[in-house]
Amino acid sequence: MRTQMEKAELFRALHVRPGAFIIPNPWDAGTAKLLAAMGFEALATTSLGLANTLGSATVSRDAILANCRAIAEASDLPVNADLENGGADEPRAAAETIRLAAEAGAVGGSIEDATGDLRRPIYDFALAVERVHAAVEVARSLPIPFMLTARAENFLYGRTDLDDTIRRLQAFEAAGADVLYAPGLRELATIRTVVSAIGKPFNLVMGFADPTLTADQLSAAGVKRISVGGAMSRFALAAFLKCAHEMKDKGSFTYVREMAPIKDIRDAFAAAQR
Repeated sequence: MRTQMEKAELFRALHVRPGAFIIPNPWDAGTAKLLAAMGFEALATTSLGLANTLGSATVSRDAILANCRAIAEASDLPVNADLENGGADEPRAAAETIRLAAEAGAVGGSIEDATGDLRRPIYDFALAVERVHAAVEVARSLPIPFMLTARAENFLYGRTDLDDTIRRLQAFEAAGADVLYAPGLRELATIRTVVSAIGKPFNLVMGFADPTLTADQLSAAGVKRISVGGAMSRFALAAFLKCAHEMKDKGSFTYVREMAPIKDIRDAFAAAQR
């Protein structure tokens, strides 16, 4: 197994080599192992996928960190942790979650400017920047080269102000963030505009972008990292509900024809252990 330092160095190298890379989002150890067996180079946790697993609309910081640890221990791949807002409004309290994520095995993690309160969904600009400053300080104090991602969440909360989003990303970059992220961008032209306005690697999440876009197109637009957030979890739940509706509404079980063969699954898990 790779050491955490080796994982951290590999993760950083992915961000400086030419072109974009795909970082899929498992939601537990099993899905992490399957993705590792397929040859992906890094993984990212998803708080939405975890919430779906727990049957909850929200997840606690402790649950996020426990999930991070399970996924980090499941394979040799570097893991980036979705840490939401760090579990606190106050900058230093939120930044402490970066340290805890590293202790859980992550080699990267994100802090976002979404408050978790729908009455005031986005932190004021000055506080958002202060929170990134605090997170950068913690990340730089760690014994590994932890990749800090700063997220501007405007578009997920109906604030489609591209100028403000870019202003936030630029301020987060100036504060020392290693990767920048603005979930909710959909069109390729908008993505190009954002990427051209910043100087650090940009993460695009495909759960909200135009699904016809390809990795090659996004790479040509300057995107460095492509994640999918909770999309795979939601797709899996769609299949689960389809099976359940067939049984409940029709009393039939034709979905079993499309099951993954047990041997294929076991072989994939075994490959991830090698």
